[in-house]
This record gives sequence, structure tokens and C-alpha cells, in this order.
Amino acid sequence: MAEKQLDAQGYLKKTLLARIYDLVKVTPLQSLDSLSSRLGVNVLLKREDYQKIHSFKLRGAYHKIKNLDEAALKSGIITASAGNHAQGVALSAKKLGIKAVIVMPTTTPDLKIDAVRNYGAEVVLYGDSFNESYDYAQQLSKKKNLTMIPPYDDPDVIAGQGTIAHEIIGQCDSIDTIYVQIGGGGLAAGIAAYIKAILPHIKVIGVEAEGSACMKAALKAGSPVDIGYVSHFADGVAVSKAGTETFRVLSKYLDDIITCSNDEICAAMKDIFDDTRAIAEPSGALSLAGLKKYVRENNIKSGNHIAILSGANVKFHSLRMVAERCDVGEMSEGILSVEIPEKIGAFLDLVKSLGDRVVTEFSYRYNTEDRARVFASVELTEGKKELNDICKSLKKNGYLVTDLTDDGLAKDHIRYMVGGHPSSKLNERLFLFEFPATSNALLRFLETLGDSYNITLFHFRITGLEFCSVLCGLDVTDKEEGVNEFIKAINYPVEEVTSNTAYQQLVR
Repeated sequence: MAEKQLDAQGYLKKTLLARIYDLVKVTPLQSLDSLSSRLGVNVLLKREDYQKIHSFKLRGAYHKIKNLDEAALKSGIITASAGNHAQGVALSAKKLGIKAVIVMPTTTPDLKIDAVRNYGAEVVLYGDSFNESYDYAQQLSKKKNLTMIPPYDDPDVIAGQGTIAHEIIGQCDSIDTIYVQIGGGGLAAGIAAYIKAILPHIKVIGVEAEGSACMKAALKAGSPVDIGYVSHFADGVAVSKAGTETFRVLSKYLDDIITCSNDEICAAMKDIFDDTRAIAEPSGALSLAGLKKYVRENNIKSGNHIAILSGANVKFHSLRMVAERCDVGEMSEGILSVEIPEKIGAFLDLVKSLGDRVVTEFSYRYNTEDRARVFASVELTEGKKELNDICKSLKKNGYLVTDLTDDGLAKDHIRYMVGGHPSSKLNERLFLFEFPATSNALLRFLETLGDSYNITLFHFRITGLEFCSVLCGLDVTDKEEGVNEFIKAINYPVEEVTSNTAYQQLVR
């Protein structure tokens, strides 16, 4: 017999009855004074990084496991995760003294594997992706009679995450809006259902990363849909298909949903650090990025606005990218491609045209006898309006200008490659691959390619994330029809970017 679907009142009751505080902490709600002053509203941050695993995931995992019957607890539990859910399940199992098996992709960093093992769980490494690991975990669940603990699409998990909303209500007298990040939707569903059951006037806004907006796609389609390739920068929300139950709940109780770019997420990470000295993971700062964007776009000037710092399990080396991109995310830096005459004094003339603005980056190499393209970044004090004024001023002075501030390829790759065009004409196609951050990923790519194509451009850069963005150009002269076969054989996520403006202007 199918379990009855819960409405907001049903989730309210389940959340209020959650007995998780023998392991879970009541986390503080902290004011972000500096950001509040800049935005003109009172910004508060729910600090889930205070949990023992530095993530909210402990709430849902522990609530689900505590609600299992004695037979299920005795047999043991299993899940698939390379992230915070894995640690939540492992710590919960340790607390209850039961067996836990965690299936993790073979690409999972040793740091995360060791963290799970330190809680006493058995780690099984299987598959190159989460989907492969999850499928294998389901097989083991049946084979070994282990209870599967879902990461988000389960009423008990959702209700466990909803305890955050219960705490917030007791910590703030008057709330205008709560902003919640969405991956699969468990956190947002738990908070939205609880809030709408008791204080429906409070807005609940879902926030997704632009590169993994599966819930927005589901709401548009009327049911969960697989959006395929997702960006792994905010890996905690890198989900390609929304959950069935989370979609049902959020389609009823979510007030609005917005998306944020990686640059906006980086800027929010900096805001959190500046006000609290905490280092959030990208998905942990996503809701704050959404708060800033929503307040500015809707010209909101008052009220208490709450974001969830959902996690702080960040890899230290990934902060290099964050530092590079946060100024663009806050629109305190603009990136331009400018064509100048190839003559003595042209650099000086361009800098004079920029006035007293600070040039933060300038890249150039001689190309032809008459014209040249430069890559430049400029410090901004008035955001997008100032950048538009700069572009208009340069065009008025006779320069050909392209704004690359929102061009991800330019920021991730082209800015490091400016300085050379091919000396002879090529039939070149450009591809953006996503490599797993494993020692043999590059070797496998090159061996699969073999002698089929000449590589004409290659930019590979470790950023500290679990996946590496790799830009590759191939000379497809007389072999164009075989490219799709190679892409299918390598089976790495890929996007063709031959028409990208920065590539065409600066390195084509």
C-alpha cells in the first residue's frame, strides 16, 4: 500500500516530532553587518557549518535512520554519495551503532573517503559518476538486505531538513524572506513546507546554480526532467534531475525560484568570509548569492532576509578560482576584448582612453602589421553601469570593444592563452571537456584520441575541484565526420564552443 502523500501540515507534524538533537546542533542565526549595510536590508545567515560534519545533511540523514524499524537497523544501511550526505549517514550510523556502507565514485578525493571511514563506515568505490555509484548501491541494497538512505527525495529526510525552519522561527521575530539553495530539493522542501504550514506570509525563494538548475526545469516542464550535463563548481547542488517528492512539495509551497552564476556564488563566498571569517563551500553560499540578486533586482529596501549557509566542506585549492572570480561576481571588475591599431603608442592611447580607472589585467601579443586584440580587465566602482559607460566611451574613440565579463570560457581559459594565433589556416573545432580529477584522465583522453586528430589548442588547469575544465582544439580537416565517434568513445561531458566570441577574437 502506497504511503499517503504529506501536505504542509503533515510535514509540520513530522518535523516537530523529529528527535535528532542528541546528535544535531541548534545552529546560530548570525547577522551579516557589512553586507546588510551595503544592501540596505537586514541579512541573517543560518550557520549550518556549525554541525559536526559542517553541513545540514546530518539532519535529514539522522532523522531518516532513527525512524527505521529494529529489523532494518539490525541489517544495516547503505547510500551513495561523494559529499556531505555520505558523512551524515556515516556519523548517524556510528551514533546508533549500526553497520553503514557508503558507495562513492572512484573519482572521490581521498580527503572525503578518509572522513567517511573515520566515522566507521565501509567505503565501496565504484563508477566514475554519482549515477553509476547510486545504481550500484541499489544493487547492493537488495543483495545484502541493506536499507537505502536517499540524499533528498524522502519524506523523513525532508522533514529532518525542515528542523532548520523550526529553529529560524524561534531565532528571529519578524521574517520577510528565506532563501534556500536547491540541488535535489530536500532542504528547500523541508523549509518551505514548514513555513507555509504556520507562517504562510513569509516568502521562501529557491536558489539554483545556473549550471544545474534542475528544479527550475522541472517546474517549467510540470514534472522532473533530466537536464543532462551539469556544472560541478557548486558540487553540493550538482544534480541533473529533481526528486519526485521534492518537486511535488516545492511546486506547491515555493514562492519563486532564481538562478545564480558561478561568479555570483564566488562573490557571496567572499561576503561570508568578510563578515564571519567562515569559508563556505560554493553550494553553501548559493542561497546568499540568491538573496543579494533577488533584493537588488526587486529593489527591496527593508526587512529581515535569511540565507542558509548549508555547508563548509570546501577544498582549499579551489579557493584560487573563487579569489579570481569574486570581483566579477560583485561587478567590481569588468573584462574586455579591445581591438587597437598595431603601432607605437597604441597601448598608451588606450590606457588614456580608460581615464583614471585601475587596469587589473592586460594581455597582448603582436599578431598582424595593422591591428591587434588585447585582453583587459578594469576595476569598477559603479558596477554594470560603469562598464557600459566604458564600452561606449571606447567605441566613441574608435575602438572595437567586446564585453567578455559574462563569458565563462574567456574567464576560465582564454585569459590564460592570449598571445598567439595559428600561423596557417586550420579547420579547427573547439571543445570544452570536463575531466574527472584523476591521475589517468588526461592519459585516457590522449590514448583514445590516438593519431586520429592533431591537437591544435589545449588548456588544462587544475582548480581544486573534483572535475577539471579542459579546452581542446582539433584540426578536423578531411576527418570531420569522425569527431562524434571520438566524443562518444571518451564519454566525458563535452560542449562544442567553436563559435565563442573570446576564442574567435583572441586565439582563433
